Amino acid sequence: MSADDSATDGDEQYHLELSDGDIEGPVLLPGDPDRVEVIADLWDRSEQVADHREYRTLVGEYDGEALAVTSTGIGSPSAAIAVEELARIGAESFLRVGSCGAIQADVDVGDLVITTGAVRQEGTSDEYVRRGYPAAAHDEVVTALVTAAERLGHEYHLGVTCSTDSFYAGQSRPGFGGFRTPEADARIEALRNAGVLNFEMEASAILTLAGLYGLRAGAVCTVYANRVTGEFRTAGQRKAAETASLAAALLSRMDRVKQEAGVDRWHAGLSLP
Repeated sequence: MSADDSATDGDEQYHLELSDGDIEGPVLLPGDPDRVEVIADLWDRSEQVADHREYRTLVGEYDGEALAVTSTGIGSPSAAIAVEELARIGAESFLRVGSCGAIQADVDVGDLVITTGAVRQEGTSDEYVRRGYPAAAHDEVVTALVTAAERLGHEYHLGVTCSTDSFYAGQSRPGFGGFRTPEADARIEALRNAGVLNFEMEASAILTLAGLYGLRAGAVCTVYANRVTGEFRTAGQRKAAETASLAAALLSRMDRVKQEAGVDRWHAGLSLP
């Protein structure tokens, strides 16, 4: 093992402590390691295969399909490490599942936000590609998430997310002692006027890396706070977990239907079981 390649394809990965063959199917990516158990409790079966630093991984089965969940910790730097190392052991589909703060008045606490693309207001993805490169969710993952939310009867909103490096200043919240950056109010107002739905801290890096590497990624988050109405409530955590788990199963079925039809991309003419 060289210093440049601390964990090459298939080898045990330095941070995740996972190797080729340890996971199968789409991977759910919550931030909080404790949320891993909340997600896996919804599955038909699960078992832990790794737990190192902020990265805890369980594998299992949901609705007859294989899937995995790996926590990423808070923020894009650690989320990017997770995507890098999961990709090196064969993961091809990623679903960020977490919580967020809404910046539009009509997005209620407890609703879901399904991300179609993300404002790259974080620095990790800048290390990979120029800022003009889009952080776009994969259309098949968006389709699976929307289908899952519809089947489960969960209220959801579809649109653009803003990912930040800072929970406080970066999301125009006051810091210690009431500190505020000069552009705080203008920044959140500009995002709101552009139709951006929510703030969170990982999606844009995950989507950017997936786009660069030819992988599939998307994001679904439960709204815990609304910055317009001032409401805050940690409600509906299971909604995002349920939606992401079912979406992962649907992605696996979509892949089989594509293979049987002899096509490379999912489209509306194909029926989804």
